[in-house]
Amino acid sequence: MNDKVQTAGTHDMPDVASSMKRHIHSKLDWVGMSEIHLPAKVSDTLAGERPVSTSIQAYVNLDNPDAKGIHMSRLYLMLEETFGDLSVSTSSIDTLLKNFLETHDGLSTRAFVQLDFEFSMRRPSLKSNYAGWKSYPVTIAANLCEKGLRIELTVEVLYSSTCPCSAALARQLIQDEFSTVFGADGKVDADKVHEWLGTEQGVLATPHSQRSVAQVKVLLDHTEGEAFPITALIDLIEGALKTPVQTAVKREDEQEFALLNGQNLMFCEDAARRLQTMIDSDSLYKDFWLRVNHLESLHAHNAVSIVTKNVEDGYLPIP
Repeated sequence: MNDKVQTAGTHDMPDVASSMKRHIHSKLDWVGMSEIHLPAKVSDTLAGERPVSTSIQAYVNLDNPDAKGIHMSRLYLMLEETFGDLSVSTSSIDTLLKNFLETHDGLSTRAFVQLDFEFSMRRPSLKSNYAGWKSYPVTIAANLCEKGLRIELTVEVLYSSTCPCSAALARQLIQDEFSTVFGADGKVDADKVHEWLGTEQGVLATPHSQRSVAQVKVLLDHTEGEAFPITALIDLIEGALKTPVQTAVKREDEQEFALLNGQNLMFCEDAARRLQTMIDSDSLYKDFWLRVNHLESLHAHNAVSIVTKNVEDGYLPIP
């Protein structure tokens, strides 16, 4: 068979975007693409370059009301070119967004890119010699406009929260049971008490705890360096909360985790204030917005607390 598919040259192909003259003349805030899946390497201040699989959003504004649209394929090609050759850093993002605007000269004055990915870290157990991988959702978002470049970093951290009210109620029940068992003759045998505390009756009630999520967004001073403080921010959050969820555990690790929960009772307000204090003290973060979500085990709803750095023209304290 000699059948051949004839491919027309690009000059022969119809260009609908430029040939259609009839359209509503108006400006558009953003035009571009989302759900662009590309492999990349991200630069971290502590971990160095790490491979990640990203989901990317890329946009420019359409500032020219007479233009039908943007050159959308150019955004994709520049993403491929930039992150194929360079790691994701403050300088590569700056270069990318400037190229977005240069290739849309006369059309656009603002450019935006957002990368969502999972950042994996190997975490040691609390007591044993085991370790395991934890995956943290991370977002890097950058906006280039007339005021300059703005870069934000968002991370999510899972932790355990034990309710202080529930703990107090459980202690009261244990106290009452102790009085019932040992208060009849006014004498207490230490060995019998020790033995009793090791029974289910000795721990008559337990406080409720739940898996919780801290969502932290920080505005970075991108002049401070090339790499992103992903590991540093996650370490800061987990260090403030004290009860991050674990990976590989033995019994000694689980016991230590129970101890940490008992020593760090917290409402969602307490968790938010802990994070607020720690992040506010770090000069690297020009602004922050954080939300803690306690996924209640007592209620069918969640308990939430939100706080910002509260700086002029900063993040708004909205959900």
